[in-house]
Amino acid sequence: MRAFYHPDQALHDPQQFMRFGRISKATDVPARTSELLRALDRLGVIPEAPQDYSRALLEAVHAPHYLDYLQSAYARWTDLPDHGPEVLPNTFPYWSGDPGREARPPCPSGHLLAQTGYYLGDLAVPVGPQTWTSALRSAHTATAGADALIQGERLAYALCRPSGHHCRADRASGFCYLNNAAIAAERLRGAFGKVAVLDIDAHHGDGTQEIFYRRGDVLTVSTHVDPDQYYPYFTGRGNETGHGAGAGFNLNIPLPPASGDDAFLAATAQGVEAVRRFGAEALVVALGYDTHVEDPLSMVHVTTPAFRAAGEIIGSLDMPILVVQEGGYQVSVIGDCLEGFLTGVQAQG
Repeated sequence: MRAFYHPDQALHDPQQFMRFGRISKATDVPARTSELLRALDRLGVIPEAPQDYSRALLEAVHAPHYLDYLQSAYARWTDLPDHGPEVLPNTFPYWSGDPGREARPPCPSGHLLAQTGYYLGDLAVPVGPQTWTSALRSAHTATAGADALIQGERLAYALCRPSGHHCRADRASGFCYLNNAAIAAERLRGAFGKVAVLDIDAHHGDGTQEIFYRRGDVLTVSTHVDPDQYYPYFTGRGNETGHGAGAGFNLNIPLPPASGDDAFLAATAQGVEAVRRFGAEALVVALGYDTHVEDPLSMVHVTTPAFRAAGEIIGSLDMPILVVQEGGYQVSVIGDCLEGFLTGVQAQG
């Protein structure tokens, strides 16, 4: 197994996000990366720094006008009078959505505040002085993991931070600024005829779903807490199955709130079976630990041993597997969850 991580990913240090009507202390803290690195060390895996792939590879997934905004937002923010410590929106445009459209047109206004409401989808994506750098390196890390599979590796791990699966083609949300899993899947499509993304984070991978919703060459599967009760609320239901050429190639498996290991593992097995039926030649696993019973954002009760069991289920697939890091905010448990998951996957090798 090869693993990838760039130290610049720890530079992103958000100070705030909105929760239950209060600006709260951020949970996506840089210490998360330190704990995951310690888990790799216990496994005897030394992570490699990815090469600088530049911004160009992002445009295979993200709209250039969105990237322009994200890259420039903080510097422009500091020119505003009496600005806050991070870029946050104070207005959001109404858009009804259209499953037949890949992305919106550019923001009709050139004003920073208008663009901030247009491109930042909620109050959980503050943009600070190092956000672009960390997000770019995170995307590079996922790309390096994909390249390892293309070069013949059976298992690779991309320690991505910030996370990515809530980021759409042209909008950040939910702690996510660039969609690492989607960027990796698109990279893999250059070498494999069919690619699947299996997301087992607690939250629906709404950005990944949106990016591939109109395509039949990438299967997207997400198991997550029921969006009737949990972020992102507006997507993630069973009737969302794809559009046009993508009809039938999106599967959502919601988990009831307060469910535990059995429901989580059954959903994982259902997702693996869908990947197998699809005939995927390579798999991207979007791995989060925010289903853990101790996670501050959790609404389900998954225990640490279940992550090894999930790894064993996924490892039964006979194909190259890239694990892309997503959420998980209880620093005291995430290292053990990662160690167990990777051990489980390798046990099936």
